Parts: sequence; C-alpha cells; structure tokens
Amino acid sequence: MKRKLKKFLHFTGWLILIVAIGVTLAFSHSEISDVTCSEIELKTDEDDPVKLSRQQILRIVNSVDKNMKGKMLNEINSEELEKEIEKNSTVLKASVYKMVARDTSDYKGILTVKIKHRIPLMRVMSSNGNFYMDENGHAFPANQVSSVKVLVITGNVREEFAREQLLPLVKHIVSEGFWSAQIKQIHVNGNEELLMTPLVGDQIIEFGTSENYRQKFRNLMAFYDQVIADSNWDKYVRINLKYNNQIIGKKRD
Repeated sequence: MKRKLKKFLHFTGWLILIVAIGVTLAFSHSEISDVTCSEIELKTDEDDPVKLSRQQILRIVNSVDKNMKGKMLNEINSEELEKEIEKNSTVLKASVYKMVARDTSDYKGILTVKIKHRIPLMRVMSSNGNFYMDENGHAFPANQVSSVKVLVITGNVREEFAREQLLPLVKHIVSEGFWSAQIKQIHVNGNEELLMTPLVGDQIIEFGTSENYRQKFRNLMAFYDQVIADSNWDKYVRINLKYNNQIIGKKRD
C-alpha cells in the first residue's frame, strides 16, 4: 500500500512539474510573441581576411526592409534576409536568427546576422578585370577586399581562364609549403603561357601552359636540388620548363 502511494505521489509530482513548465512556456511565448526588434547584432569571424563593414551589412538589411528595427520579430523573414545577404559576392554563408533578451522588467528583440566570408586564394590584376578568386572558383571584386597577401596573377587573364586553367595550379602551389613561399607572382602572356617570378633567385621561370603542372614542378625541384642548390640562385637568368621532360637554364652573361 505504501509502495503504491509512493508511486502515486511520485507520478503526481512529475505531472504538476510538467503542467507548471507548460504554463510558464505558454505564458512566456504569449508575452514575447509581440516583442519588437530593438537591436541588430552583427557577427563575423575575426580570422576572415575579407570583411563587409557594418555599414555595408546594414545597407543590405535595410534594402530588404528599412523598418527592420521596430518590427515584430515574428514578422521578420529570416530566410529572405539570408538570401539577400548571400547575393553579395564576398559572402559564403549568412545566418539570421532572432533572440529575445530580458531588459530590466521587459523583453527586447535582437536580430542577429552572422556572416562567413569567402577566403581569397589568388588575386587577378589584368586589363580584363581586377578581382579575387576563392578555392571554389568564385570571383569577387578587389575593391570589396582590404589588402590580403595571396598569389598575384597579372597579364592577359579572363575570369574563365583563371577558373579553369589557373585555379588547379594555384591550389597546388598553395598546398605545397615550398612553392607557396617561393612563387610570388605569375604573369600570363598573349599565348596563355605562364611566366613565374620566384622569391629566391633572380630569374624568370618560363613555365609554358598550365598543362602537366605537377610534373613541371617536380622537374623544377630537381633542377633546384641538382643544379642551383649550392649558392647558384642568381647564376641563371631564365629557367625554361615548356618542353616535356626537359629543363633549359640560361645563365647570366
């Protein structure tokens, strides 16, 4: 009998607790459903080399609804706002969510906008455009980016050529510690052949086209190891890798 009574009291206690929580949540929901947006909070990754300014982000928000502040939270379309922000070419991902905070004796609504920017992999500076490109081949204007240290591409470069021909090669350079430190600039001539400027060594690397770039870098490394490793870095004025399995080094006069 005592055991049954104990179980009954235990069950009744849990039931009362559940009902109490339900009433509290229902009360809270009804109380905050009419909360207005009184603050727009912006969050970005501190490590992002590219950042839209607060003014730029607020301009996008206001383009969706200039009366965002003062609007009921439940009337704000988060998905529409995310899509509009992601139209900006520097934005990889936008997340918009609503929060309610207690402000003394009342509630205040906070609209939080979190942005993840694209990370530039290379910069193209040519007569066909001045832009950055990320690892996915997405281009965005250079004027939307503060100074970022990436590999610079100059010469006759179209966006399509940069994406299809240069991007795989640049990814390889960036992924290899030695080449990432050694190759500082690539120039594309009128024949779409690449001329590379190294950081160490006062010579031009005539790379040819981007075709077979992995083998060409292996050949160049072999040349470094076998020919110019012993303090001969400035002995050669040009290193030609254009021809299959052949390296031609032109010595300085």
